Amino acid sequence: MIEQDTVRLLRECDAGVKMGVSAIDEVLPHVTDPTLREKLEQDREDHKKLDARLQALLYQYGDQGKEPNPMAKGMSWVKTNMMLAVKENDATIADLITDGCNMGVKSLHKYLNEYRAASDEAKGIAKDLVDLEERMTLDVRMYL
Repeated sequence: MIEQDTVRLLRECDAGVKMGVSAIDEVLPHVTDPTLREKLEQDREDHKKLDARLQALLYQYGDQGKEPNPMAKGMSWVKTNMMLAVKENDATIADLITDGCNMGVKSLHKYLNEYRAASDEAKGIAKDLVDLEERMTLDVRMYL
């Protein structure tokens, strides 16, 4: 049960990290404020560092991870592009990032509760991802 919950939690974290990087990549070309750009670029790098830890652990379990849900990714893309088409500014970007991070935090807490038997290391990665997402909402709050 521990191994099964560990792999499942890691897969969800993997999908979340990929979704986060994708969302940042989607909005970065539209950012005008240099400080916001720098923060988002740093957050993207932090996601990638966490992903490296995650991939190493998935590899130990003989698993290849999980891609984000195509429907969720598609809906995110549509929302991002529609909102930026209506009002392309840093406030819109901050709003999109905040919504995405809040959804990620909610999902990660759900998975932490669902996969209680996961290893401490897997739970640690999930908690680190929650911390990263929460920090991102603080980073962009001043642009809302």
